Amino acid sequence: MEAVRTLRVVRRSAVKARTQIINQIRTLIITAPGEVREQLRALAPAELIKHLARSRPGTRTSDPACAVKVALRRLARRHQYLTAEINEADAELAALMTQAAPELVALPGVGIETAAQLLITAGDNPERLASETSFAHLCAVAPVPASSGRTNRHRLNRGGDRRANHALHMIALVRMRYDQRTQAYVARRTAEGMSKKDILRCLKRFIAREVYKHLTRQHTPSKPLIQAT
Repeated sequence: MEAVRTLRVVRRSAVKARTQIINQIRTLIITAPGEVREQLRALAPAELIKHLARSRPGTRTSDPACAVKVALRRLARRHQYLTAEINEADAELAALMTQAAPELVALPGVGIETAAQLLITAGDNPERLASETSFAHLCAVAPVPASSGRTNRHRLNRGGDRRANHALHMIALVRMRYDQRTQAYVARRTAEGMSKKDILRCLKRFIAREVYKHLTRQHTPSKPLIQAT
C-alpha cells in the first residue's frame, strides 16, 4: 500500500508538470512571430512535441523567432522526459496493483490509477469499511434526499473523499462509453426521463457497491468469494 502511495505522489507531480509545460508551449506559440506561429499551430499535440524536440532552431537567440524556437525545443524535450517518467511509474504501479488487487483491476472500466486510489482510500479508512453503505459515504456517493413538492429525487453527497469520488466518476464515464451493460442501463433510465446527472449518481453508487466487495476481499481474504452483480 505504501509503495503504491509513494509512486502515485511522483506520478501526480510529473503529470502536473507535464500539463504546465504543454500550456506554456501553447502560450509561446500564440505569442510567437507570425512565421513560427503559422508553422506550428496546425500540428496535433503529439506531433507538435516530436517536431519541436527534434528541431534545430540555431544559436541567434537575439532574434525573437530563434529565441522562441529554442524555448519551444527545451520545453518539448522536458515534456518527453516527463512522459517517459510517467510511463515508468505506470508500469511499476501496474505490477503492484496486479499483485495487490487483481480482481479490482479486472473490473470493467477500472484502470490502474482509479484502482490505486480506491485501494488507498480503503486502506486509510479501514474502520469505515463496515458495510458497503459506509464505503459509499466515504466515497461521497451515498444518495442524499433532495425531493421538493411532487418531485421525488436524490442528489450526490458532497462529503467524503473527493479523490475516491473522482475515481468512481471516471469509472462510470468509461463504462458509459465502452460497457454494453452500462449503455443499456443508461438508455433505459434516459427513456424513463432521468437526467444524465442522476444517471451518473446511480452508476457511481452501483460501482461503489461492486468495488466494496473486491476491497473487502483484500482486507479479509479468508472470507468466501461473493460474485459481483
